[in-house]
Amino acid sequence: MTRVAIQTHDFDLAQEIATLRAEDPRVGAVCSFVGTVRDRNDGSAVASMELEHYPGMTEKAIEAMIDAAQRRFDILGARIVHRVGLLQPLDQIMMVAVVSAHRGQSFQACEFLMDYLKTQAPFWKKEQTPEGARWVDARVADDEALARWGIQAPNA
Repeated sequence: MTRVAIQTHDFDLAQEIATLRAEDPRVGAVCSFVGTVRDRNDGSAVASMELEHYPGMTEKAIEAMIDAAQRRFDILGARIVHRVGLLQPLDQIMMVAVVSAHRGQSFQACEFLMDYLKTQAPFWKKEQTPEGARWVDARVADDEALARWGIQAPNA
């Protein structure tokens, strides 16, 4: 199983977790997070959003994030699926799933990967609002989240 998938089509969380677990008797904990499209952002209604990425570069960056999580936490595996293309409110955007022997390591690794994805992953987002289309930095500047993991903020 590949650890990272960037795709236009939706995903099935239950199937992704089942594949990640792969009948591994060492797995005692599974932690997952699913992000969905909201109908509002920064006070404006959002009719749709379009996510773009650089194929190859994005996967490589996310693979490095998973490598960092495996060095920091005692996890058995991780899977990240991130959608690109045109998305509507309520659509699933992405998921992170982590398996480990114990829940604490899964929770920590999942949160670490989410913070890293939200602040470092190379995605570009265009939202359709009543005022027209607008490009939004898909990477949220969250210095507190980065500091929690000892990660230096870009341009710091």
